[in-house]
Amino acid sequence: MNEMQPEAKSRILIVDDTPANIQALTAILKEHNYQISVATNGRQALQVLEKIRPDLVLMDIMMPEMDGYEACRQIKASPLWRDLPIIFLSAKTEIEDIVRGFELGAVDYVSKPFNAHELLARVRTHLTIDRLNKENMRLLLNVLPAPIADKLKRQSGIIADRFDDVSVLFADIADFTPMSAKLSPGELVGLLNRVFSLFDRLVEEHGLEKIKTIGDAYMVAGSLPEPKADHLDRMVRLAMAMQRTVAETSAEVGGMRLRIGIHVGSVVAGVIGIRKFIYDVWGDTVNTASRLESHGVPGRIQVSEEVFRRIQGWCRCEPRGGVDVKGKGPMNLYLIDDGLNHEGHEVHEGSEG
Repeated sequence: MNEMQPEAKSRILIVDDTPANIQALTAILKEHNYQISVATNGRQALQVLEKIRPDLVLMDIMMPEMDGYEACRQIKASPLWRDLPIIFLSAKTEIEDIVRGFELGAVDYVSKPFNAHELLARVRTHLTIDRLNKENMRLLLNVLPAPIADKLKRQSGIIADRFDDVSVLFADIADFTPMSAKLSPGELVGLLNRVFSLFDRLVEEHGLEKIKTIGDAYMVAGSLPEPKADHLDRMVRLAMAMQRTVAETSAEVGGMRLRIGIHVGSVVAGVIGIRKFIYDVWGDTVNTASRLESHGVPGRIQVSEEVFRRIQGWCRCEPRGGVDVKGKGPMNLYLIDDGLNHEGHEVHEGSEG
């Protein structure tokens, strides 16, 4: 019985124009705890797909209005449905018919009249493969942006692109080394997990891309792998939200303060490695953003002159003047007024900062 448990909620769409076939298939599948939906031709099957999401389709070929081949072609052409497993169940048993079915994207081909045990075995196999593929994809999305994960599944070779306008943020915990010396390993990892999990949610809410964590540093990029015209505004608002979150949870996170640096420019991004691979970003823009963070002020958001020029219409900044930045020389840098007094309190209208 335990072996059947994963199948209990699997829904199968039967597409067949013969009532006797539908009745037989429904009886066999329901006996094994499958949920059943029915369509009597390809066009109706497409309409059913708009209302429910089956886990597998059993598709006849010879049907009125739209045959199974055309229905399969349209299903596989849709980004929403292209991974849906389709098994052709047909009396057409010529080799060219079978080959055509596979070329259209079907995962299997069962001849009529079918053997119930064979059909169940094939259904169970393809549902298991589909579940494993979805789990693999879920794990992949934990380390790669969705468009990159999809590209990695569908093409071989190096994945790398140049992006001309990308915002990059680095955040670092000020005085982390002495702080970590006071904590046990479990407390230290628990603290970083607490803070970075909050940041992960904020990054997702702002429609940006977390790139990686490096020790106590946290890196985010905007406008990749898919361009966003307002990425820099999103990034600045993310930085403000990160500072506010740390201030609001100051007691819980040991009174920590963040240094944040933001720069904007061109980068190269791609996937590196064959084991434990990551989606990473390179270029002078990345190096500069990292330097802005390391030369920053605890509790503040530091930005380059290019960032300042693009946000000054809506965001208040104070100039730091020329700062000698390692590897870059003197740079005109700015600190964003993020609404905090930088000792962990929000500044309200009419209060003193």
